[in-house]
Amino acid sequence: MQSSNARPRGSGGDAESSAETHDGHDQAHVEVTGVRYDDPWYDALASGWGETSGDGTPVAPVDAARAERADRAAAAADVYLEVQRSAAFQEVRSRYRRFVVPAGIGFFVWYVAYVVTATSAPGLMARPVAGAVNVAMLAGLGQFLTTFLLTWAYARHARLRRDRAALELRWDTQELTRTARGGAAS
Repeated sequence: MQSSNARPRGSGGDAESSAETHDGHDQAHVEVTGVRYDDPWYDALASGWGETSGDGTPVAPVDAARAERADRAAAAADVYLEVQRSAAFQEVRSRYRRFVVPAGIGFFVWYVAYVVTATSAPGLMARPVAGAVNVAMLAGLGQFLTTFLLTWAYARHARLRRDRAALELRWDTQELTRTARGGAAS
């Protein structure tokens, strides 16, 4: 049997086989290093499998690299727990709750009142206000209006009372996390 380049395949005495000349890589380089670093499919992230770093020193094992990464991740997780317990974070959360809880309860009561009134007092809801417009239509449009007003009020409250503190807290958290992971703090 012959290959596409008209050389016999699988001849044991041949100095060169199709595996040795694959993609033009020379066999001497493969024999000396044991691994082809010029291979485009070489995965640098999977290092630690008995390879050398190019200067003859062995690469650190994968388990040691994973343990180091786990230690850095644990340190970063500790930073987030520390920030969550901080007074600045608690203040941002309390400002959020002081707006959202009353606004959510108020809007829910308004919606339930609309639905209950529509089902239990159809005569009241059918009362005309102006022409074909009745109380039910005004209350339904009022639901849309209050949704938009509540959205505007929430965005305004966030911009005036929480955004600056939250951004400062986020910046501090990123700096602490970068330091905990071994990066340079600026």
